[in-house]
Amino acid sequence: MEYAITSHDLTRAFGKFTAVDRLTLNIRPGEVCGFLGPNGAGKSTAIRMLCGILEPSSGQATVLGYDLLREVEKIKNHIGYMSQKFSLYEDLSVIDNLSFYAGIYSLPRHQRSERIAEMLNLADIADRKNSLVGTLSVGWKQRLALCCAIISRPALVFLDEPTSGVSPTSRRQFFNIIQNLSNQGTTVIVTTHFMDEAERCDRIAFMSDGKLMALDTPDNLKKKYHPRPDGRTGITAPYGPTGKH
Repeated sequence: MEYAITSHDLTRAFGKFTAVDRLTLNIRPGEVCGFLGPNGAGKSTAIRMLCGILEPSSGQATVLGYDLLREVEKIKNHIGYMSQKFSLYEDLSVIDNLSFYAGIYSLPRHQRSERIAEMLNLADIADRKNSLVGTLSVGWKQRLALCCAIISRPALVFLDEPTSGVSPTSRRQFFNIIQNLSNQGTTVIVTTHFMDEAERCDRIAFMSDGKLMALDTPDNLKKKYHPRPDGRTGITAPYGPTGKH
């Protein structure tokens, strides 16, 4: 499979408001792609379309080779999704949450114990496996939520602003886990507001006002940005302020 995700003119409108406007991109397997941009840029809406939560208003896309419009249930069976709200059961223990999600993702029973142990080690939370989730810090909950999202070994993981509200140290630890996943061949799509996180991605999709303004490596984007006479920054060719390229 050449691309884990392809989209062409993918659009989502809410009434007269266009949240994502003709998104066209290709993302390779094993890539960490960061969706960067201000609030209201369309990052979360784009992710929710690509993982099958929101139906596109128009356009086309494939996810892991499946057609986004005709095979959305197949897509959902092969991806992991983590929102910034951390969908955890706070009155259950860490290991009980992992066991629950292993069941939700239909992980075979004979694999569950081994996979749960892998997740505990991956997130370095084995010594807290019997702790109630409600007693954990936001940073620990964040790592546990990621483990719940990837316990079934999905080929593609969507992370929608997963580091919002956590400390810089927790954010760095979280991205270490993300890079380990990528090294194992998992494709990771993550939305972020933080430049230090974006720089750790293989490529950055920079969005503004629902449009894709640029898609490139962090180093190449730095070279393309330049001061304008008014003191602001812009993107050099081939990307212009309208986002057309």
